[in-house]
Amino acid sequence: MNLNGIPGAQGFWALLTDEERAVLTGLGRTSTYPPGAVICVQGDPATHVFVLVDGLAKVLSTTADGHQQTLALRGNGDVVGEVAGETTGYRNATVRAIGRVRALILAYEKFNSFLDVHPGAGHAYRQMVTHRFNDADSMLRSHPVTNGAHRLATVLLGLATRYGSETDEGVHIAVPLSQEELASLAGASRATVTRALSNWRQRGIIRTGQRDITITGLGALRKIA
Repeated sequence: MNLNGIPGAQGFWALLTDEERAVLTGLGRTSTYPPGAVICVQGDPATHVFVLVDGLAKVLSTTADGHQQTLALRGNGDVVGEVAGETTGYRNATVRAIGRVRALILAYEKFNSFLDVHPGAGHAYRQMVTHRFNDADSMLRSHPVTNGAHRLATVLLGLATRYGSETDEGVHIAVPLSQEELASLAGASRATVTRALSNWRQRGIIRTGQRDITITGLGALRKIA
């Protein structure tokens, strides 16, 4: 969607032609994951790539002491699991379905061969990776000059751009994330997230429900970010 001039990044699947989608589908198999199901597990061999055709998933990393962090969200036709095949050969994160997810599963070698043979698909893949890199780079650069509330505002704007729907009240983000998960995405403490959300509710910038948020003051949130 486009929120007053902010373009949402399209996923890999959406950037393919109908013919490219048909070819890619023929190279793999489709699987459906219910909410909460694990799509792949950190530490497992990375033999396959997942194209998230429908639905939303979160990327999780478990530290040596057993603490789990939410690193990113993936959906809208994103590809997951391909980086590990290029590096260690083992999954560097766990991917868990947030809602119902339909994924196309392809052997790593078949996916790479497909990109080699179809230049348009290769360009679409590079475009998706570039968006990811830019998002991660922007967040890293912002850490020394922003606080947790600023970064949380940026996270919410990003969620609104990619996964939000416009309503009479504002932009509704129906992504069931806990405050701890929002804190992990923003690189902030949970206490900071709790205070910021409470402050923004009081100021009429957001409304919160059961793990969903409506941005009622988009301009004000942009100023905070």
